Amino acid sequence: MTNADRPGRGAAAWAGVAAALLGVGAGELAAALFAPASRPLAVVGAAVIDLAPTWAKDLAIAWFGTADKVALLVLIGLAVAGIAALAGIAQRARPPWGAAVLAGLGLVGAVAATTRANAGLLSPVPSAIAAVVAAVAVRLLLRPRAGAAAPGLTRRGFLVASVAAAVVGAAAAGFSTVRQATVRSIQAIRDAVTLPNAARTATIPPTAELGVPGLASVVTPNADFYRIDTALVVPEIDPAQWRLRIHGLVEQEIVLGWDELLALPMRESAITLACVSNYVGGDLVGNAVWLGHPIRELLARARPRAGADMVLSTSQDGFTAGTPLEALTDDRDALLAIGMNGEPLPLEHGFPVRMVVPGLYGYVSATKWVVDLEVTRFDRARAYWTGRGWSERGPIKLQSRIDVPRQGDVAAGPLRVAGVAWHPHTGVAAVQVQVDDGPWREADLARAISDDTWVQWTVTVDARPGEHTIRCRAVSADGEVQTAATAPPAPDGATGRHAVRVSAR
Repeated sequence: MTNADRPGRGAAAWAGVAAALLGVGAGELAAALFAPASRPLAVVGAAVIDLAPTWAKDLAIAWFGTADKVALLVLIGLAVAGIAALAGIAQRARPPWGAAVLAGLGLVGAVAATTRANAGLLSPVPSAIAAVVAAVAVRLLLRPRAGAAAPGLTRRGFLVASVAAAVVGAAAAGFSTVRQATVRSIQAIRDAVTLPNAARTATIPPTAELGVPGLASVVTPNADFYRIDTALVVPEIDPAQWRLRIHGLVEQEIVLGWDELLALPMRESAITLACVSNYVGGDLVGNAVWLGHPIRELLARARPRAGADMVLSTSQDGFTAGTPLEALTDDRDALLAIGMNGEPLPLEHGFPVRMVVPGLYGYVSATKWVVDLEVTRFDRARAYWTGRGWSERGPIKLQSRIDVPRQGDVAAGPLRVAGVAWHPHTGVAAVQVQVDDGPWREADLARAISDDTWVQWTVTVDARPGEHTIRCRAVSADGEVQTAATAPPAPDGATGRHAVRVSAR
């Protein structure tokens, strides 16, 4: 280009972003056509999740909660845009360095794709295509005119070409998303599944629900159930192709298919699950009615050998959890679950099959999309989170939470306080409430569904005009009193007592 036609630094930065967008769009389209699990941004995001330190993951969950994956993708997109802008400036000043930077970004995605569980020969191709397209595009957009073998772009041509690249890239990405949604059949297969009848059904007592406005319902609707996992792209498994292998330190290896699983006796069980990342008073906890087959009966068929003390479960996407063997073989309802609240598991909650184990945090027990159970030992195998500094066994700690009132203004006078308390596999015997530094008052408990579920509670206190702190504590069925000592979630679950500040007027 002549000096008059040469793009400025801002225009060069825009050229880098437009080229990157075109490359991402091409990669996303390629993934939609032949490698749906290898979308460039998704595989990079998955690698970031795996490589991020524990504190960073805790911070993401604390800031964004169940929207952590969306936030991660947005941050990755912004990071790519920033690097692409710098690449455009570098290409303007010292070609071909900008093109090399964009190609390198794509190659990072290709390498990340090869590291994912169940990666195939085509897994790196979408990111490789993104690399080539972005590198070529930025070179064409910023090709010098003077002395070039082929003439470069005028300012108007540059503007038209760069905008066109961005629009085509965005359109390709959008089309790939629509196409994936259109051709996706697993959701339709899931919707067509008819669950077998349960040999034992779960009964929800009418008195389990207090009916207090603002109080979490005793059974959490599927749409409201928290979701914390490492899957940026939800695995899609055709039940007809699903297999579960039980192996390791067993006398008899077992391979179980979908139809074989459905033919086994099923039972319903209401079970409260909690995430180890849940802070005191947080909402990363929920209660559902699960339908499944007892894992202990499958393990009894496999006959674990003496010395085995752990079962390493593996998800279809490569996530692993290490569950104490005794928690899967004692009398609790540890289930290989296929149903949730009367319907097949939602895709994001593990369809077609997941694990549900009362009394243990999800990171050591609640493997979704489960395809493998290896009977082993804690001193021989490391699971995904225990290899990152979290404790091995993860029993859920005694907790209670105030749902009503929330922080803020309340009417002075009699004030209804309500919430939930849980200690799965042990049960809750009492909940007590304190206003400021006053005496602890006993709350009225709803009837618990079982020791494996949370229980609602309520009490009326006197809220005199002014500022007040209301706190709660639970007492478990074995006499444990919820501790006042505060601790963060890592390495084995948060402790402390939930408190809310209100202003009575």
